[in-house]
Amino acid sequence: MGEESAGQRLDNFLLRVLKGVPKTHVYRIIRSGEVRVNKGRASAESRVEDGDVVRLPPVRMAQPAADAKPAPAREFPILFEDEHLVAIDKPAGVAVHGGSGVSFGVIEQLRRARPDARFLELVHRLDRETSGILLVAKKRSALTKLQDQFRDRETGKTYLALVQGAWPASRKVIDQPLHKYLQADGERRVRVVAKDDPDGMRSITLVKVAEKLFLPPPLGEGRGGGTGGAPEATLLEVTIKTGRTHQIRVHLASAGHPILGDDKYGDFDLNKALHKDGLRRMFLHAWRLQFDHPATGERIALQAPLPPELQKFTDHARLPTAPVRPDRL
Repeated sequence: MGEESAGQRLDNFLLRVLKGVPKTHVYRIIRSGEVRVNKGRASAESRVEDGDVVRLPPVRMAQPAADAKPAPAREFPILFEDEHLVAIDKPAGVAVHGGSGVSFGVIEQLRRARPDARFLELVHRLDRETSGILLVAKKRSALTKLQDQFRDRETGKTYLALVQGAWPASRKVIDQPLHKYLQADGERRVRVVAKDDPDGMRSITLVKVAEKLFLPPPLGEGRGGGTGGAPEATLLEVTIKTGRTHQIRVHLASAGHPILGDDKYGDFDLNKALHKDGLRRMFLHAWRLQFDHPATGERIALQAPLPPELQKFTDHARLPTAPVRPDRL
C-alpha cells in the first residue's frame, strides 16, 4: 500500500479501491475477518499505513459498460475553500460518488474539473436526493483529521426537513436503534428496531421546530385539519449525533411525520400530489455544519441557504398572516 493512502480508515480505503463493489459487501468481509492487514484481522476503523499489506478475499467488481463515458467536468457552488479542503453546496439529484448503478458523482466530476489537483477525497457522504454542505479534503492529513471529528461526533451537523403533520414541540430527542437490510430486489433499506436487537445501531437525532406551515391549495382543499382545511406541515431543524444511513428519514418517518417528497419512507400518495404542486424532490437539506479546521484548529461554521425550489415551496406554504423570519433560513 502506498503513501497516498497512509492514515486512512480501512473501510474508506477499501471503498475507494474496490470501485463497483457494494458498500454492504465491503463491510461484510471486514466484519467476517476476511480482510487481513499484515496477516492480522482489522476493524473498519483501523488505520492503514504506508507499507501495510492488505489481503482481500476474491470479490466481483462491476465492469464499466463498453460505451461508458467519463464523468463530465463540473464545479459546484463553493462555501469555503483553502489549500486543505473545499466545502461545496451539493445539489439534490447528484450522488456523491459513482457506484450502485450510478456512473459518477460529485467527486468524479470535481476531479475531472480539477485535473491538476493531486488529492481530492470525500470527507463524508450525503444521500443522492439530499442537498447541502459536503466537505472534500485536498490533503490526506486533512481527510484523516476531519473524518476523526465526524467519527468522534465533534462536528455539528444540522439539516432542514419539512415533514408531514404537526410535529409536537415537546418531542426533541429520538433515540432509536437502526438496522440496515436489503430488500428482495437488493435495494438497501433501514428500519427502527428494538433497543435490545443485536443488529441495531444506536442512533440519536435532535429535533427542533423551526416553523409551522400549511400545504398550499389544491392540496388543502377538502383534506381537513389545519386552518381553512389545509393539511399541516412542520419545518424542522434536525441535528444528528450519529451518522447512520438514512437516519433522519427513518427516525422522522417512524415518528409518524415522514419527510415530504421522500420516495423511500414517505407518504407516496401525498408525494404524488406534492409533485404536481411544485415539490419534485425530498425536502431535506444539509443546512449548517461546524467543525475544527484540520490545520489551524479554528472552529469553522458554514451555512448553505435553502435551494430555490425548496425556498419557493416554503414561501408558498406560509400562512399569509404568519410572520416571516428572514434570519431563520
